[in-house]
Amino acid sequence: MEHMSGVALTKPRQLTALAVLPYILLLVAYLPTLRDLVSDWATDSNYSHGFVVPIFATYLFWSACRQGPTGPAGRRGVGLAVLALGLLLLVIGTAAAEYFTARLSFVVSLLGLTWYLFGGQLIRRTWFAFFFLCFMIPIPYVLYYAVAFPLQLAATRITVVVLNFIGLGVVQQGNIIHIEGGHSLEVAEACSGMRSLVALLALGAIYAYWTQRRTIAQLLLFVSAVPIAVLANVVRVLVTSLLAVVLTDQITREPLHTMLGLSVFVVEFIGLFLVGLVLKRIFR
Repeated sequence: MEHMSGVALTKPRQLTALAVLPYILLLVAYLPTLRDLVSDWATDSNYSHGFVVPIFATYLFWSACRQGPTGPAGRRGVGLAVLALGLLLLVIGTAAAEYFTARLSFVVSLLGLTWYLFGGQLIRRTWFAFFFLCFMIPIPYVLYYAVAFPLQLAATRITVVVLNFIGLGVVQQGNIIHIEGGHSLEVAEACSGMRSLVALLALGAIYAYWTQRRTIAQLLLFVSAVPIAVLANVVRVLVTSLLAVVLTDQITREPLHTMLGLSVFVVEFIGLFLVGLVLKRIFR
């Protein structure tokens, strides 16, 4: 058995009971926090992708570990400091009932524990797996609605301008679109585009990490998910409005409304794919 002060244990088969035990203790400490997090995934459709994120993160970590040994672990003091910071955030978040802080602290503590046990070289290889775990944490509601409401109004405003431009008599009342002929459409919070934005950011992060070699290209591709998601959502609201006028108001009801939303996500991924191709040619 290798001592913790010797060579870093980097391959999954090398993990011993002594290495696994600290992770078990960490999970026990975070059990209430993780239980509430999973409950949010199950009840909030905006974060249903949270069930998939830990699976992908584990795969990313394992894949990086299988690339070979990293050499001596070196100093682990920084890892211990990061672990202490994570546990401090857990105490603060729990005491203040600030769920985002408590949940984020789990990722920080997990990073710090891994850093302390296996050294900084492994962290440099596997950092993206820990970063990707952040996408499983719901955004604070204050921030969520601060972004969602302007997106609602922007999608409504742009749709009204386009519909008036093509000759349809349209009047905007807040986030409601009144179209001549008795049609009224509400651009609800679910139509703000935040749901697809959060999911597309997670998808964009993985796509950028796997397909782009240069750091600047990875960053640009990841950031491009924001305008792609916003633009696609505007198109979604516009198309929904046109279909409601030309065909039927039933387009705003289930399951047609959900099907249209899923098709928009496909369009968003195609946009992300095309941006990735362009960046790959620019940053060879």
